[in-house]
Amino acid sequence: MDKKRRRLFMRLIILIIMCGAIVFTIYNSLTKEKREVIQVGDTAPDFELVDMNGKTHKLSEYKGQGVFLNFWGTWCKPCEREFPIIDKYYQEYQDEGIQVLAVNIAETDFTVNNYVERKGLTFPVLIDKSKSVMSAYNIKPLPTTVLVNPEGKIEKIITGEMTDESILNYMKQIMPE
Repeated sequence: MDKKRRRLFMRLIILIIMCGAIVFTIYNSLTKEKREVIQVGDTAPDFELVDMNGKTHKLSEYKGQGVFLNFWGTWCKPCEREFPIIDKYYQEYQDEGIQVLAVNIAETDFTVNNYVERKGLTFPVLIDKSKSVMSAYNIKPLPTTVLVNPEGKIEKIITGEMTDESILNYMKQIMPE
C-alpha cells in the first residue's frame, strides 16, 4: 500500500510540474511580442546613433529626405556585395535628398572601421551597440533595408540581398519630389 501511495504522489508531482511548464510556455509566448511589429505606412521609429567619424545621426533630423536604412554585419556576404552598389547610388543621389544610414549590429568599432576603410564606403556607418534600433525595427535576417520616405514614414521593408537595379529603384522611390 505504501508503494502505491508513493507512486501516486510522484505522478502527481510530475503532473503539477508539467502543467506549470505548459502554463509558463503559454504565458511566455503571449507576452513575448509586446512590441508592435513595424509595417509599411508606420512612422519610422526615431533613433540616435554615432557614426565611425564620431558624428551623431538622429533619424528625425532627416525629415524631408529619403532615408535608405540598411541593417548589416561585417560577416554578411550579401551585405558585402550590396555595399559598392549602395555607395555608388548614394554618391549619385545624396544631393537630390537621398541619405544612406548603414546600421551595423553590435560589432566592435575596430572591426567595423577596418571593414569601412577596406571597402572605401562614403555613406555614414553607425553601430547599434545595444541592439536597441535593431529591436525597435524588429530586424531578424541581415541584410534588411527599411526605406523611409521624406515624411518619415516607412515606404518598404526589404529582407535579403538586393540587385543593382532594385537598389536604384528603391532610392528613386524615396527621393523627395
